[in-house]
Amino acid sequence: MISILVTIGIVVALLVPSLEFFAEVSPVEFFTTTTWAPLFTPASFGVLPLIVGTLTTTFWACTICLPLGLGTAIYLSEYARPRARKLIKPVLEVLAGIPTVVLGYFALTFLTPLLRSLGWQVDIFNAFSAGVIIGILLLPTVASLSEDAMKAVPSSLREGSYGLGANRFQVSTRVVVPAAISGIAASFVLAISRAIGETTIVLIAAGQLARVSFMPGDSIETMTAFIAATGAGDVAVGTISYKTIFAVGLTLFLITLLLNIVAIRMVRRFREIYE
Repeated sequence: MISILVTIGIVVALLVPSLEFFAEVSPVEFFTTTTWAPLFTPASFGVLPLIVGTLTTTFWACTICLPLGLGTAIYLSEYARPRARKLIKPVLEVLAGIPTVVLGYFALTFLTPLLRSLGWQVDIFNAFSAGVIIGILLLPTVASLSEDAMKAVPSSLREGSYGLGANRFQVSTRVVVPAAISGIAASFVLAISRAIGETTIVLIAAGQLARVSFMPGDSIETMTAFIAATGAGDVAVGTISYKTIFAVGLTLFLITLLLNIVAIRMVRRFREIYE
């Protein structure tokens, strides 16, 4: 009941100021134009640059956490010996416990200079560094949840496959992974949702330049970074600039809600039930 009431409270807290915002700014302008300058005069309220920036960092995060997380889960579930598993699992837990502010400054002060020293002249604040570090942050989530799903697959499926002449790689990739696909998909969706909602890393490492750019080396601004930076600033309460925080927050909420609805349908469709 507490969870339900908190969710309702969040929706109401976002919806009321957002409706006041859209009473002054056309939703068509908000969702279709590409100039985002709500704190300037004249103000522009095209949220597309923030959406593109969010999707760009999320994409690079997914290229790190999804394949590496799944590969780690397969190794821990099907290949690792007990001693190796006891060593790797705590390391993953420690990685998941590192504060995001530390990871943000790690991206800014180590990864970006490293990329520039290798000859890639990325901006000081860029989407790629932020996305890669978010991917590293979420790798333990994907690995842990996917491994749990694989562990739930009955041993009889593995034994039957070995009895038919399959090797360990074939059993892992053609039997265990398809059988655990619903749990793996759930871990992927959770990681993507967290990547979309990550704030501190993108605020520190990705920049605050709102523009439509899919180039990984460009400085961009995400929805969460805008909310954090503007909410901590000196914007007067009740102004149209202040209400943009809630409009962007509602947009972010709807994106994650849609993602979770799709995930629930996918999990229900592919879920395997064993007796």
